[in-house]
Amino acid sequence: MSEALERLNSTVNGYVWGWPMIGLLMGTGLLLTVMTGAVQFRRLAFALREVLGKVAQRGGGQGDVRPFQAVATALASTVGVGNIAGVATAIGLGGPGAVFWLWVSGLLGMATKYAEIVVALHYREPDAQGAMRGGAMYVLKKGLGMPWFGSVFALLTALAAFGIGNMVQAHSVADALQATFRIPPWFTGMTLVVLTATVILGGIKSIARVTQWLVPFMAAIYLAGAVVVMVLCAGRLPEAFRLIFQGAFSGTAAVGGFAGSTVMMALRYGIARGLFSNEAGLGSAPMAHCAADTDHPVRQGMYGIFEVFVDTLLICTATALVILLTGMWDSGLSGAALSVKAFESGLPGTFGDVVVTCGLVLFAYSTLLGWSYYGETGIVYLLGVRAALPYRVAWLGFVYLGATGSLRLVWDIADTLNGLMAIPNLIALLASIPLLLRLQRDFFSRPQR
Repeated sequence: MSEALERLNSTVNGYVWGWPMIGLLMGTGLLLTVMTGAVQFRRLAFALREVLGKVAQRGGGQGDVRPFQAVATALASTVGVGNIAGVATAIGLGGPGAVFWLWVSGLLGMATKYAEIVVALHYREPDAQGAMRGGAMYVLKKGLGMPWFGSVFALLTALAAFGIGNMVQAHSVADALQATFRIPPWFTGMTLVVLTATVILGGIKSIARVTQWLVPFMAAIYLAGAVVVMVLCAGRLPEAFRLIFQGAFSGTAAVGGFAGSTVMMALRYGIARGLFSNEAGLGSAPMAHCAADTDHPVRQGMYGIFEVFVDTLLICTATALVILLTGMWDSGLSGAALSVKAFESGLPGTFGDVVVTCGLVLFAYSTLLGWSYYGETGIVYLLGVRAALPYRVAWLGFVYLGATGSLRLVWDIADTLNGLMAIPNLIALLASIPLLLRLQRDFFSRPQR
């Protein structure tokens, strides 16, 4: 029975994360870039000022957390194992050229993330306890008159969260700590349960208070390690960029332990891993942004542009450059093992191993916090606010299971459900383009403060 289920899921997953979905997500990003007048490029400076210049300010509207706390929660969910293992997998299978297509997915993903946040903010509503809730399910219910389709999205979110946002992350933490510091998985599991419980049982306000400090801290540690490698290997930067651009359009020949790749392989793995990392189009991040205290949906949409900029163009690029500058890309390794080896090679002593391990642990833990809120939002839409606390408690149980067990089939199914979230989300988004453009015109016609 399990083998049949595994084969079925593998077939479905091939479509969900294959060319049809890649084309749909990239096509949506390109369409939104054109329709919004390339808002992610023209307004990037404004977005950076909006986020970095108002870190401690409230937004002047309805909401439970500050705008920066909302983007920190979204980044906590987005910046995860994919930034370390996912980027390395893209390079290991698609060659250096995959990095170029990862950048393309990020640049187009900025428009998608901006748009889905703006539309979701417009349709958000308070739950029975007065907390603001929003996401594709509310857009489908209130904007398109399709509450049943909203329920499909909510169910996919609530179920996928247990795998992609919970068990996968907990297992990655346990693996990393066992390999680097010989900490047994059961101890890691118990520690994670306690640390996660102290945060998520307090709801979105508690999660946001932690992520507003955790996300900048973990990003700074990881980026600092990468910058040191770049400085030490500065003379190889031109060659690294040559490999990226050449591989993107002509493929990469077999060399060392690298088996070689075509342009199509570079394109597929670069875009797929980029989309997996920044989650643009999947509909996850708008649920966190809908809790923000903001005076206009477009203002919060600027935070979505910033979110993809940090995740893909900063952190993913940092991982990629370390792998290329140290020459480890042709070692035959892939995934987290490739990233670890690259940092070990580029940094003196044992610093490289520690940087990657700390980065992976913090990235995964932050994802545990952020995705718990996404799953909770889905279950609250389906069953009401009384289901929130039982969901949080169940979340803690799955954290321990993920740290101490394998349950590979559960992870694989959750990965498929995560990808399927894009379908109702993109339908809601594409149908709401007229609303998006109207809100954008309204916001930018006002004097900005």
